[in-house]
Amino acid sequence: MPAVSVIATVLNEAENIARLIESLAAQAPPAAEIVIVDGGSTDGTWEGLSEAANRHATLRPIRDPSCSLKFTPGPISKGRNVAIAAARSDLIACADAGCTYAPNWLAELTAPLVSGEAEYALGGTCLDPTDATVWDLASAPFFGVKMEADAPTKSCTARSMAFTKDLWRRLGGFAETVFFGEDTLFDLEARRVTTPAFPRHAKALYRPRNSFGSACRQMARYAVSDGILGVRRNRLMRNAARCVAEVAAIVVLPWTWIPLAAIAVLALHFAFAQDWRFMRTMKPPVLAARLVFSLTVPWIVAINQMRGSLTKRSLVNPQNSGV
Repeated sequence: MPAVSVIATVLNEAENIARLIESLAAQAPPAAEIVIVDGGSTDGTWEGLSEAANRHATLRPIRDPSCSLKFTPGPISKGRNVAIAAARSDLIACADAGCTYAPNWLAELTAPLVSGEAEYALGGTCLDPTDATVWDLASAPFFGVKMEADAPTKSCTARSMAFTKDLWRRLGGFAETVFFGEDTLFDLEARRVTTPAFPRHAKALYRPRNSFGSACRQMARYAVSDGILGVRRNRLMRNAARCVAEVAAIVVLPWTWIPLAAIAVLALHFAFAQDWRFMRTMKPPVLAARLVFSLTVPWIVAINQMRGSLTKRSLVNPQNSGV
């Protein structure tokens, strides 16, 4: 297998960094190197990286405080670009601190690049089955996260993404002008010049640990970013239409219940159609949470995507804004 560099960028990920490193170090065959850029963590993440480097010869931690919101509007992008520029291999695989990776992940993800079939591959994400909350299960499909590791996906996420270093150079790297959605922009540019491969068994195992509030805030941040970037306009129109339809159905309820019944049927479809085989085994609290989140999503997306398009200001989380 040709040499592959796995890269990631982290900031205040002390709770997750050990699991990430151990899963990346356990890849078979192993990565030539694991390059992790720390953007100036203050919670012990850097110390954990430094200690792990003593145990794993392939781990190359880089501390670069300029990869934070204090110095750039796109700290995640900058961290990735710093890591890729430092990488010694011609094949790059992107990983994320909120995830772990099965031992065959790297081989599966990079197989299309190694064979020459493609220069860009997307593996997708599925929930970590060992540690998912009710709201992780409820919100997963609305974030493009699969419930099962072998489910087909064509969604873009830098949690599991591989490309040639040459492609990264030709695209000008990850855009350092945006906080969220940098992988979406990279994906849009990449698909203009090449056709991605979608290896089915190369998903990142994601552990968001969401509550209802945190899932809604995450959805809002992504929607604001879409508005800023001017992408996914069709998604905005679909969700805005659902909001208008819901209001209209309530307004005409004194005269007829049919529109509200139609809205209820559509809500059930949006909530369960994508993974109904999996969800039919879930307990009632999970099913109820999925329906609640499905009804909430159109309002979060419509309001926040329009907000982003008007204000051009990202919503960031305390993890990033406090550093």
